[in-house]
Amino acid sequence: MSGEKSYDYIIVGAGSAGCTLANRLTENPDTRVLLIEAGGSDRSPIIRVPLGWGKILFERLFDWGYFTEEEAEFDNRKVECARGKVIGGSSSINAMAYVRCHREDYDRWARNGCNGWSYADILPYFIKAEDWEKGDQPLRGTGGPLTTIENKFPDPLHEAWLRAGEQAGYSRTTDYNGAQNEGLGTLQSTIRNGKRCSAAVAYLYPAMKRKNLTVITKKLVHKLVLKGNKAVGVEYSDGNGGSLTTAHAEGEVIVSGGVINSPQLLMLSGIGNGDHLREHGIDAIIDLKGVGQNLQDHLSVGVEYERIGDGPFVGTLRWDRLIMSMAQAYFLGTGFATEMPGPLTGYITTKEDLPQPDLQLLARFIPPESQPWFPGYKPKPKDAFMVRPVVLHPKSRGELKLASADPTDHALIHQKFLTEPEDRQLLHEGIGIVKEIASQKALDSYRGREIQPAGEPIDDFIKRTAWTVHHPLGTCKMGPHTDDMAVVDPEMRVRGAENLRVIDASIFPDMLGGNINAPTMAFADRAADLLMGNTPLSPMNVAA
Repeated sequence: MSGEKSYDYIIVGAGSAGCTLANRLTENPDTRVLLIEAGGSDRSPIIRVPLGWGKILFERLFDWGYFTEEEAEFDNRKVECARGKVIGGSSSINAMAYVRCHREDYDRWARNGCNGWSYADILPYFIKAEDWEKGDQPLRGTGGPLTTIENKFPDPLHEAWLRAGEQAGYSRTTDYNGAQNEGLGTLQSTIRNGKRCSAAVAYLYPAMKRKNLTVITKKLVHKLVLKGNKAVGVEYSDGNGGSLTTAHAEGEVIVSGGVINSPQLLMLSGIGNGDHLREHGIDAIIDLKGVGQNLQDHLSVGVEYERIGDGPFVGTLRWDRLIMSMAQAYFLGTGFATEMPGPLTGYITTKEDLPQPDLQLLARFIPPESQPWFPGYKPKPKDAFMVRPVVLHPKSRGELKLASADPTDHALIHQKFLTEPEDRQLLHEGIGIVKEIASQKALDSYRGREIQPAGEPIDDFIKRTAWTVHHPLGTCKMGPHTDDMAVVDPEMRVRGAENLRVIDASIFPDMLGGNINAPTMAFADRAADLLMGNTPLSPMNVAA
């Protein structure tokens, strides 16, 4: 081994949580922090310009390249599991949706023993983080590091969909992050001056001006260094067979690698189900059977229609126009490429006795063949639009296992989508709701023929097309000491270990009712107060 440097805190992973923690922990100039990231720079225009998201996703750029193992409910199809391998983590490759989720999610966690994480506890951190473009409004924040805007994609189909929803009996909401979560409304995004406002932009880059923060990239952490059950550092390399380097932590090691990498690192370090670890020749230092269990994610399918006439998106995909739009967005922060062509979302409660919505709708107002075109080279695609029903609180649970003791081997992801019949039933219902809204008079001048499912048996359609909404969580579950499957306690300390915490979406006990990037940053912000011994922000008790 070569070298050995010492820090107060070592953070593994520069994703949404890691960037936030690096900022907060270095507020004290005497606190030395090392942030280690396996990926590289996020400076690419494809990341910075919002419209580049499609290329990132479909070409698996800045991504670990994960897929699930064969999913039995999908005719043994493997499902992609995009996770960011880049500064900013998944906040640098996601669709930039800003969603706080429903108050009941946090209150449920608190009722189940996660003290300190109720809606009243977490709301002040959402408000603190935010710089909401509409200014000072109830439950919203201004002046924070995370810029949030309302989507302004210029398509009349957006308003037509909202009217169609009302005609079908579904309410509108003017702000799903405010007092009324339920209803159809306009998607909000983390975009600043026409560019992506990732966790790196909001939190990490301001902190990198501080001398007490060290950031290293393209380094893979192989394992935690433990003395007995105490974390004292990490071993890492360039991931390509290079020599190992050890970094020493005088304070704590914080694992923020995300839902896949955090449990994998714990297991590689001897923390996990002892029987599973011994299968790979790893000594079980701390036997925690919950590590890698409790895997959950949002699942959806896309109900798609041809569009009568052309919307604003297809024309801009012409090569010459697209290049100009990308350049205008990158250099000037203006123009078409600064917006996401999916301005619609919505939250629907399908049963009167539910405490919160159980379905989300997500729109994509672009054709499936949304590739650049040019006359005489590649034909202009036929325009279309899609709306996806999302099962918000799936009952199905998956697991993560080691493939080997080699840290460069991807873990085995067994998502086990739709293994619980309630999830399939609700997805069926969601498809019916989208079709019901699409059939309304307000959409008559836009709605062409149904592209999918278009008469295909719904179960066959689901097996063939269902895919993740990229909100995996739960593999290092937070819970009270009475929960045998809990990996961390409500202060995110790994059970049975000293000076070791996991802080990222892997600790969320169960599925949130929406996109999880904003909650991950808010959790990391409050966790930093706990780490530093600060009194957390005062709870805000807001009437339901």
